[in-house]
Amino acid sequence: MDFDFSFFLVVATFVTGITWGGYLLYLKSIDMEFSEENEPLLVEYARSFFPVVLIVLLLRSFLAEPFRIPSGSMMPTLLIGDFILVNKFTYGIRLPVLNNKIIALNEPERGDVVVFRYPKNPAVDYIKRVIGLPGDKVAYYNKKIYINGQPISQVSLGSYQGLGQGKNMTGAEHFVENLETVEHSILIRQGQSSIESVYIVPKGHYFVMGDNRDNSNDSRYWGTVPEANLVGKAFFIWMNWDLQHKGINISRIGTLLK
Repeated sequence: MDFDFSFFLVVATFVTGITWGGYLLYLKSIDMEFSEENEPLLVEYARSFFPVVLIVLLLRSFLAEPFRIPSGSMMPTLLIGDFILVNKFTYGIRLPVLNNKIIALNEPERGDVVVFRYPKNPAVDYIKRVIGLPGDKVAYYNKKIYINGQPISQVSLGSYQGLGQGKNMTGAEHFVENLETVEHSILIRQGQSSIESVYIVPKGHYFVMGDNRDNSNDSRYWGTVPEANLVGKAFFIWMNWDLQHKGINISRIGTLLK
């Protein structure tokens, strides 16, 4: 069990609900009508906060959860300072805190941008792109991906111009990569060494990589992501705040992820 924000939301919902509900039951037991004028301060706070924390808990646990992008591992798809929304029910409904799946829905598809709990430290959330599905043979050589022996197409768009905190990626080569039905952008530093190997994706696991191929801590280094670690699918950028690039980058707002 991870003692994260979801845990504290559950505790807050439970405490405020019990406080308010317990007070109403007490009034009923003594045959007394509820009156805000005679309401204890603690109960007043509980009554005010309970519906708020309950709604936040339900929305965050079962519909969508906001995240901020702190690093450049998913450039150019996601920039440092992007604020995104993650669909929490795409891959099934899970109980908050316990993370047990209670309703199975869809499975991740190749090319999905997913948020997951880092297998080596589940208290930390990572975001990467799904490259390999269960049973796939994934190879990475000479900056190219091979899935089940087939090379993944890459088309060069020339040199990349970074902005704000991503300026250090200026000069990297910008490619469009085609993962079956999903075309997306990646960055590659030709000449920069990277790990090369062949990986077999176990059943119930996913092989993930960052779009910034030479600046991403991903499955090439620590292995695959268990299905149980999935948090949801990233789908929308609702804000970008980068103090090194004029603060709010309006052009990023409203971007749908693919």
